[in-house]
Amino acid sequence: MIYLGFDTSNYTTSLAACSEKGMINIRKLLFVKKGERGLRQSDAVFGHLKALPDLYSELSRKIDLNKVLAAGVSTRPRNQEGSYMPVFLAGEGYARVVSDTLKIPLLRLSHQDGHIMAGIGSCNAHKLLDKQFICVHLSGGTCEILLSQYKAPGFLCSIIGGTRDISAGQLIDRVGVSMGLAFPCGHELEKIALFAGKYEILPSNTDGAYINFSGIETKTISLIGKKDNGELAKGLFLAIAKSLRKALEAAVLKYGVSDILIVGGVASNSIIKEYLNNTLKANIFFSSPEMSTDNACGIAKLCQLYYSDK
Repeated sequence: MIYLGFDTSNYTTSLAACSEKGMINIRKLLFVKKGERGLRQSDAVFGHLKALPDLYSELSRKIDLNKVLAAGVSTRPRNQEGSYMPVFLAGEGYARVVSDTLKIPLLRLSHQDGHIMAGIGSCNAHKLLDKQFICVHLSGGTCEILLSQYKAPGFLCSIIGGTRDISAGQLIDRVGVSMGLAFPCGHELEKIALFAGKYEILPSNTDGAYINFSGIETKTISLIGKKDNGELAKGLFLAIAKSLRKALEAAVLKYGVSDILIVGGVASNSIIKEYLNNTLKANIFFSSPEMSTDNACGIAKLCQLYYSDK
């Protein structure tokens, strides 16, 4: 049987189909004008509404719609009261039409649920579904350290740390745009960082499991034009990694949980990954690069888990 997933984040329209044969992952990055640091919600909703019909047509050509048993959709950023972003209305509305047309049930989940499940599946960490673990959600708009546990259909998460100001993704994009890179900047900024032999030492500011990134932003942007961009980029990623290490060490010590899953777009950064793997004494699982960016695969997989037990 086949299970569908829909996700409409602020920057990516995503559809997925999960079955015993594997996963089909289809997505489209929304257009952001050069020099801009993101999209207004209204522009993102419009982008999703334009993209969804074509993506669904593409997906429909790759699967047998008669074998679709259920669909899942992200309807909110996270599983907390009051969590809301207009962009998710586009995906929910389209998924409702598909559900009604195919006469299948529709499972409503959170965007964060999808990221966590995509991470677990991509690094074969399914044992985390049976225990409590620490999840680090690093993306363009989120930088949270969570105490997490699977409880069908999604995950119960309590915020135990993270950023107190801007997210790691926002920090990277603001620095990248200031260097003249196109938004989102993570991939291009990493490329120039990997060519740098040296790196600029930048500050890291933590308080227990909480991080402040605004100081790193101010310092890094003040050095643009005065220092080599590659050395600045490498120093930026290492400063983020050092901050995360300190915060995670505090979280592990306080909660006694040593299994750590790291998900979200920033989790794909090789410099941050290498640093944490070499310095953090814990069982660390990183989402694969493909599954770190926004996608609907985790939503489809959670849908499969939930309805295959029915």
